Amino acid sequence: MTWARQHGSSTANDEDSRMGVIRAEEAERLAEQNDRALVTVAGHSSDVRDCAELLAMLGLDVGRRQRLA
Repeated sequence: MTWARQHGSSTANDEDSRMGVIRAEEAERLAEQNDRALVTVAGHSSDVRDCAELLAMLGLDVGRRQRLA
């Protein structure tokens, strides 16, 4: 029984580690997608106010990348 618990614990740790990597990769992918969207919106905005309103409507956050880093 002791071996099963230790082995199970190791498997759980491996799974947690893999999930952590997957979460980090997904966070990076989403941050890059957000950055591309910000550039696109900024490029199609008529002025700063228009850009800010569009970003707010789309739920995009200019400061998101800095908080994730």
